Amino acid sequence: MGQTILVTGAVRSGKSEWAEHLALQSQRPITYIATATENPDDPEWMARIQHHRDRRPKNWGFMGESVHLTEAMRRIPEDHCVLVDSLGLWVANHLETEPAPWQQLTTAFLEAIKSSPRMLILVAEETGWGLVPTYPLGRLFRDRLGRLIREVGLVSDQVYLLVGGHALDIKTLGHPLPPVKMPLS
Repeated sequence: MGQTILVTGAVRSGKSEWAEHLALQSQRPITYIATATENPDDPEWMARIQHHRDRRPKNWGFMGESVHLTEAMRRIPEDHCVLVDSLGLWVANHLETEPAPWQQLTTAFLEAIKSSPRMLILVAEETGWGLVPTYPLGRLFRDRLGRLIREVGLVSDQVYLLVGGHALDIKTLGHPLPPVKMPLS
């Protein structure tokens, strides 16, 4: 079986850099899956994407997949380390997906993680530590991402929280919550 590592934290906390560091330590061929979609009309967004590209070693494989993440992970050779950056953008790309199909997508994603022979490093943004958004789409995003991070964390071998320039090993420091049936959203 493979290994799954969740790397989470706030914006600009170093999540991507830590995930890339872990991937380099894997001693495996690395395939990077980017869930961001390019928007040439947004120069600041394009600069962020370019910054990520410039930081990655040239020998890493690359796949852009903003919607069909589970299928993309399965297409990568089993001996690879797969770095997904990020789950938050994948969730954002599915905000128009109705609750029942969204639940099917996340269930399939979690099953793919649990059964994968690959090393998986999944980057996710922590969004639930701020104010409750005042608009429905913002609440839906925060709730879906929060639930997904919780579920992924429970099936991951390692979970790191990036804060204050440090990677905290949450599996060592914390205690897992028992599984809870959460309503669809």
